[in-house]
Amino acid sequence: MRLLLVRHGQTPSNVDYLLDTAVPGAGLTALGEQQAAVLPEALADEDIEAIYASTLIRTQLTAAPLAAARGLDVLVRDGIREVCAGDLEMLRGDTAQGELYMRTVFAWAAGDTELRMPGGESGAEVLGRYDAVVAEAASSGAGTVAVVSHGAAIRMWTAARADNVDVPFAAAHPLDNTGVVVLEGTPSDGWKALSWAGAVVAPAGEGGPTGRPVDAE
Repeated sequence: MRLLLVRHGQTPSNVDYLLDTAVPGAGLTALGEQQAAVLPEALADEDIEAIYASTLIRTQLTAAPLAAARGLDVLVRDGIREVCAGDLEMLRGDTAQGELYMRTVFAWAAGDTELRMPGGESGAEVLGRYDAVVAEAASSGAGTVAVVSHGAAIRMWTAARADNVDVPFAAAHPLDNTGVVVLEGTPSDGWKALSWAGAVVAPAGEGGPTGRPVDAE
């Protein structure tokens, strides 16, 4: 299966660097609406057969133009929502406390899945719910699936599950609004990242270190 993990469009909380993870969350800014509107063109070459979005309104608003262009329904699933910030909710992500959020997320990707976000979820819980939605998509029989989700969740899940993306790469490469990570594989056979925000990701041992993009960013 070809899996397109798409970050949502820009929100007011993104502009203010806020850890806004609670449902239903913020809507899109005017720029975010424009980003969502051009997503169908950006993904025009992808034969998308199913579209998923999280329970946060920003992903559903981002997915709507793509779904309309393809004549598909948006399948809303809680499992692909953002990593809950818990006690860090609505703090600025560029503060020391806010940075704890991403340190925790990448510790999960590195294997410390029992670690818990302060007042929030453990890595095992987040990976479990995300895996469940990906497994549902894989079992649907669709060849290409778009999952409109969230930056931290996408980076963490990809680093944890893709054979050729490691934690240092995911930590060093934030995903812009409506940025796309393209993967190929299955839940049983594993996943390989093909591209990260348009840059080709080299397979391990083929063209560079694990998780290093072949193209310039």
